[in-house]
Amino acid sequence: MKDYAEKYSSALDPLLQEVLDYTLANHPHARMVSGKEQGLFLQFVSKLAKPKRILEIGTFTGFSGLCLASGLAPDGELHTLELRAEDAATAQSYFDRSPFKHQIFLHIGNAQTIIPALQGPWDLVFIDADKTGYATYYQLVVNNLADGGWILADNVLFHGEVLKDPVTGKNAKAIAAFNELVKNDERVEQVMLTIRDGLTLIRKRL
Repeated sequence: MKDYAEKYSSALDPLLQEVLDYTLANHPHARMVSGKEQGLFLQFVSKLAKPKRILEIGTFTGFSGLCLASGLAPDGELHTLELRAEDAATAQSYFDRSPFKHQIFLHIGNAQTIIPALQGPWDLVFIDADKTGYATYYQLVVNNLADGGWILADNVLFHGEVLKDPVTGKNAKAIAAFNELVKNDERVEQVMLTIRDGLTLIRKRL
């Protein structure tokens, strides 16, 4: 089914395809990269939202950041956060070759420290980092969302482990708790999609 869906989806632009191919062929944790289907979805959301300020928590090799940047307003900025210096260097090499090289700002370090130091409000936030930090990242950004702003949270099904009863493992437990947190937050409305490993779209109420 996945192959069929990709067959009838648009092709990635050459740089995005290069990032994806490089990551899949060379990175020991290649499974962490957003695939073609999700990448195109991120592009569509960003192009619909036309955000001026995007925050990405978890850069990895730069694929998702480039997808999100495709919808930036002409004077917009994307701030992306990565803990691992080696992955950040790979991402920066691709950012520097993109049409958005002057709009993407890469921050290396602990997201919990960096986020409070960045200026909002955010029109679009993508959370795709350490799973035990999801709830903290959410609380750090939700009050700094623009009215009608969006948060996209990846891996919310966590390989199906959140469906178990009881949920076991620290990452699965953290994602299950995050899902409950969002569900019960009256400040937002949300829909969970089964794209890839699960993707929740969260919108701040007006």
